[in-house]
Amino acid sequence: MVSGAMQYKKKAQPVMDKQIAYIEEGEGDPIVLLHGNPTSSYLWRNVIPELAGLGRVIAPDLIGQGDSEKLPASEGSERYSFEVVYHYLDGLLDAIGANQNVTLVVHDWGSALGFYWAQQHQAVVRGIAYMEGIVCPLSWDDWPESARGIFKGFRSDKGEELILQRNMFIEGVLPSSVIRDLTEEEMGHYRAGTEQPDDRQPTLNWPRQIPLGGEPAHMVELVDSYGQWMAGNAIPKLFINAEPGSILTGKPRDLCRTWLNQTEVTVAGSHFIQEDSPVEIGRAIAQWRSTI
Repeated sequence: MVSGAMQYKKKAQPVMDKQIAYIEEGEGDPIVLLHGNPTSSYLWRNVIPELAGLGRVIAPDLIGQGDSEKLPASEGSERYSFEVVYHYLDGLLDAIGANQNVTLVVHDWGSALGFYWAQQHQAVVRGIAYMEGIVCPLSWDDWPESARGIFKGFRSDKGEELILQRNMFIEGVLPSSVIRDLTEEEMGHYRAGTEQPDDRQPTLNWPRQIPLGGEPAHMVELVDSYGQWMAGNAIPKLFINAEPGSILTGKPRDLCRTWLNQTEVTVAGSHFIQEDSPVEIGRAIAQWRSTI
């Protein structure tokens, strides 16, 4: 059963003069759950119970999202770059000592951040579980046909109106990428912290950084690099395939299925699959982790 209740209290850790919020449950080796856009650690609320007793479960809110502090508008419209968000995440994991025998559980932009973090910290990674992630640079033909128009809009000069003024990523993309209907309670949690246009800047910066159609070039290079590394390393991997899925289907899915030392399971879901199959996801992670 999917519950809308948020049963976990968050902690806060200063990182580079900003407060980063995170959930922490249990003891032992770290199991780090990384969300993407436009969500927060709330996305993992029904997955975490299935991981009880397996280790120290940590679910951060990325800088500017959830209950983490926001960057000031004075830092510019591109202030939530991949590199900036990564440095806050890396700083958090270091500050709280989540940097040995780490199991990463990643989704959406959390996958890009997690894959890149693992590439930079190879000796401390115990395993990587991923779902609906960014595994390689994409062409527009790889992107879901139903979403091409709106994402081209986000990446154009219409993006400010669509996201900063109308909050379209939360009000449109999020609920349309879940099979079931999200409740008002759940939508309220996702809307929290995005009341003002400036609050929504991360949800605009993220779609503009997807390595789509060869742009932006630096993200194409970064994702291609970690993708090639993921394909060839021997770190245990769990690919949680979604049916029908959204962004990790077709050619990208065929590609990641060639990665070494990988287990695959399939659950029901579109993109935000933690809202459709959280128990199945959690149990699959628990079973896989017991083998690595």
